[in-house]
Amino acid sequence: MDKLTLHEDPRSGHCYKIRLTAALLGLPLERRMYDIMRGDTRKPEFLQTVNANGRIPVLQIGKRFLPESNAACWYLAEGSKLILSDRFERADMLRWMFFEQYNHEPNVATLRFWLLFVGEGNLSKFQRDQIPAKRAGGEAALAMMNDHLAQHDWLVGGKVSLADIALYPYTHVCEAGGFRLRDYPAVCGWLKRIEKLKGYVPMD
Repeated sequence: MDKLTLHEDPRSGHCYKIRLTAALLGLPLERRMYDIMRGDTRKPEFLQTVNANGRIPVLQIGKRFLPESNAACWYLAEGSKLILSDRFERADMLRWMFFEQYNHEPNVATLRFWLLFVGEGNLSKFQRDQIPAKRAGGEAALAMMNDHLAQHDWLVGGKVSLADIALYPYTHVCEAGGFRLRDYPAVCGWLKRIEKLKGYVPMD
């Protein structure tokens, strides 16, 4: 495999999910750090070389660059135990990864970013007005996960997969966005199972 380099801000759950995937698979991963709060990913050299969309994470594979965290995780995991072999289960795994992008992350991760890194006092009126809706959306996403995990140890197929890796990062730090993990006991049990996996590495 070509040399792997992760262009990341270690505070990002999306960056962490790639690092966690690589660690669980025993893949060496060089890390290149950026500070999104200082606009590092908006500088011309980043836009011209790494990602014209001005976002991280980006997984560099040799001389090629692959943005979008779930695409990068898929690249790393293809052919491994983290991608399920059954056709339906593989599609269901993707369903949870899409759920992470459209239901979970826009609410849970956004509130963490706003409250922990931006600060509520620095939010625009539009952002402040969005907090109740973000809170409700995040609680609904966590409740859906909790209901499912009350019946299953893992999200799909009875074993850990990319679905679990995609949803773990922002779930395990959700309290920084004002959510209460103790309200979701099945989610708490699932978090502990992930943290016991061989090769697990914590978020920086």
